[in-house]
Amino acid sequence: MTPPRAAVIYNPVKAPLNELKKQVRIQEAQQHWAPTTWHPTGPGDFGTSAVRQARTNHPDVVIVVGGDGIIRAVASALASSKIPLALVPCGTGNLLARNLKTPLHNFEACILTAFQGSTTYVDMVVIDLEQAQGSHSTQMFLVMAGLGLDADMAAHTSTHMKKYLGWAAYSVPIARSVISHKLFQLTYRIDSQGLARAHAHTVIIGNCGTLTGNMLLLPSARLNDGILDVALLKPTGRLSWARIAARLALQGLTRRSSLGQEIISYALNHASLTYLQGQRFEATFTSPRAIELDGDSFGAVTGLAAQILPGALMIKTATPEHDRDLRRMT
Repeated sequence: MTPPRAAVIYNPVKAPLNELKKQVRIQEAQQHWAPTTWHPTGPGDFGTSAVRQARTNHPDVVIVVGGDGIIRAVASALASSKIPLALVPCGTGNLLARNLKTPLHNFEACILTAFQGSTTYVDMVVIDLEQAQGSHSTQMFLVMAGLGLDADMAAHTSTHMKKYLGWAAYSVPIARSVISHKLFQLTYRIDSQGLARAHAHTVIIGNCGTLTGNMLLLPSARLNDGILDVALLKPTGRLSWARIAARLALQGLTRRSSLGQEIISYALNHASLTYLQGQRFEATFTSPRAIELDGDSFGAVTGLAAQILPGALMIKTATPEHDRDLRRMT
């Protein structure tokens, strides 16, 4: 019987190869797996070519070492393949890892999960983009798509700033985007409902709740609920921005507090912040809007159609019997 085998896809500039190979060799020996294959990403390649090469060896798990960009590319290639993906977060974004509560900066725990963890199914989103120049493209994402504030944060936060300032690096583009207060007009539809119109500052289409900057914007979003969550930020002035800020800040308040419930309910139900849920979200814009997918900029679009793909991706997660070991490691 052929022993199982892992494949590792990694960014050769950022990945700590010596430590990774050490932990992989330990698990190979303990679990009696065949030697792992290693596939670096190339310049300007998020991992599409690497994952194609990795699949020629029929791996039993693909371990991705990197941030959300490489994870998105590899996950898109593995969707519906029945090959599980395992995360080794590396970088400043790692939104998927944070939403999955994957240990950050702990390679031992991540590699243990890759070889010995359980397999769970999570949703993905396929999104058709109508580019500003008239062309069309189809992409997939795991975490969220954003127009407005989130796209500004993705486009205007440099890699250098993120490296040295971490999440604080996003404060400047957040402030710039809020101060400019540029609203845009959109026409949208959720599932088969009628068309609606709005003036918005930001549109978030999410599969997870926490977005760039570690802000919880979609509290109802779950990776495996088969539902697409959408948030429209529609501030009309400083008071509206204050209410939205309160909404984000109050996510940490316990719902057992009657005062906390009252404040959160007020913030949730205010007209400046609208939530939608469904299987499909379509929108057109009167002027081109910059868009990001899982933290990476994808240019300007004049329209989009996003569809949830329930259970499209298999991901390795820690098993209950390993939880105690992972807590010790972290």
